Amino acid sequence: ADAPHEHYRLLAERRIPVVLVNAAIEGLDFPCVACDDAVAVEQSWRHLVSLGHERIGLVLGPTDHIPSRRKLASAERTAKALGSALRPEFVERSMFSLEGGQAAASRLLERGVTGIVCASDPLALGAVRAARRRGLSVPGDVSVVGYDDSAFMTCTEPPLTTVRQPIEAMGRAAVELLATQIEGSDVPHSELLFEPELVVRGSTAQAAGA
Repeated sequence: ADAPHEHYRLLAERRIPVVLVNAAIEGLDFPCVACDDAVAVEQSWRHLVSLGHERIGLVLGPTDHIPSRRKLASAERTAKALGSALRPEFVERSMFSLEGGQAAASRLLERGVTGIVCASDPLALGAVRAARRRGLSVPGDVSVVGYDDSAFMTCTEPPLTTVRQPIEAMGRAAVELLATQIEGSDVPHSELLFEPELVVRGSTAQAAGA
């Protein structure tokens, strides 16, 4: 959100067909295809709460990353709806990498979280590594939820609980919107939100003592 957007405006002025994917930015009048970040976090949060976790942390991207902003707002709403609150010290930000996830999760684990919701699968794998470096087991001591359902997440140890983006459906919609514009027809300049799906695997379990 904080990056310069002049190149987008130049595309609009030249009437070049454009479709944004997971990148809605206020003030840019382009059609957009996105996964519903709010629903994704709500699913993850409610899953951890159902397992008895009370100290849940978030590992998000940079502060100007729009999907991360949406995830944070959703976590705050969901926690409130469930009768608690998201503590500011339970939110960490990172670049989207395994190493970044490890560093951010380490700080959360120092503050006593038992469940971690991550904004990507690499961040979640970093969180798993951080727990193990502290002598903790996943999911015995710490539960971790990723986001994307990237390739090979069934092959990790443990297999990663994550939120699946409907990539095929989103890709098909983006191409159809682009092709329609290329053919000269108008398309709605709005955001199409696709429903994510929580995929429960082996990285989440009942909270210790719950």
